[in-house]
Amino acid sequence: MSAVAMTPLERLTTTMGHHEPDRVPFVISVTMQGARELGLSIEDYYAKAENIVEAQFRMFAKYRHDALNPTFYGALEMEAWGSATIFRDDGPPNAGPPLVAKLDDITKLVPPKVEESPRLQEALKAIRLMKARAGAAIPLLGVVLSPFSAPVMQLGFDRYLELMFERPDLFVRLMAINEEFCVAWANAQLAAGATAIAYADPVSSTTIVTREMYLKTGFLVARRVIARIRGGVATHFASGNCLPILGDVAQTGTVAVGVSALEDLAALKAACRGKLTVMGNLNAIMMRHWTPAQAVAEVKAAIAKAGPGGGYVLSDNHGEIPWQVPDEILMVIADAVHTWGRYPLDWVRQAGVA
Repeated sequence: MSAVAMTPLERLTTTMGHHEPDRVPFVISVTMQGARELGLSIEDYYAKAENIVEAQFRMFAKYRHDALNPTFYGALEMEAWGSATIFRDDGPPNAGPPLVAKLDDITKLVPPKVEESPRLQEALKAIRLMKARAGAAIPLLGVVLSPFSAPVMQLGFDRYLELMFERPDLFVRLMAINEEFCVAWANAQLAAGATAIAYADPVSSTTIVTREMYLKTGFLVARRVIARIRGGVATHFASGNCLPILGDVAQTGTVAVGVSALEDLAALKAACRGKLTVMGNLNAIMMRHWTPAQAVAEVKAAIAKAGPGGGYVLSDNHGEIPWQVPDEILMVIADAVHTWGRYPLDWVRQAGVA
């Protein structure tokens, strides 16, 4: 174990190099919880970059995790395309009605320009302010919606499946348009100060498409896009299963993968060993009902399965903590990581589970 405590960036860099840092890195996806922290509605919270910055630093100090999250919400990208966002009092903002009325309208789509979107500019402002305050020791994780998953919001799920299977010409065009926007948005975040980019790609998970379909679609898209992003990329399947495609995912250029709570974490770690850093996989939905004792048990089980040898970041499985998860449970999770996640994890070896 390191004699000197590492900075969050050192901790994450070490584990991503498949070595053991001083402690299992801990990245908790607290986003809209910032509204509660500042006593604001969720809609008012997301209105100003300064709110996100202040709340993220407060939560960073409270939960003692290893990265700042300047993310607004998934529907923000759709606002750049001209869609509305529906806000609610107790959950994440959602995209409004699909912006493409008919599949043939895809021929008229052009990728929005990041510099012409006031809302994207507000998000970039949050990154710049956060970076200026955080310095070099604390990572900032930006996020983009993958070009292959974005059409769920652009078209609606049913029409996207129709496009994918019945209109290959329009599918190819939509991917090209989405790829241009995705690359520009990712690189704008990196230029503003983000350390790395989370590539949210739930439609590529084997929960939604087969491996055969993935290799023809989402895999090729990811490989093209990640090659053009000027920084490290972590692919996140947002609760979707990915074990059958991990060998393929490793060939896209990504360095880490966010995994589902529905798959065995030990098997996921074994499949990723030496190739991808595993992020996950605390069940954020069930977390709403955990007792403190359950929370500690879940943290210990995750560390025991994936922590030895490095290459593991403890996090939730979805990429966003639900509004309904009690703050007490988040605090217990944080305390458990700091107690049980210290390397060299002698307690795991003594228990014979590593």
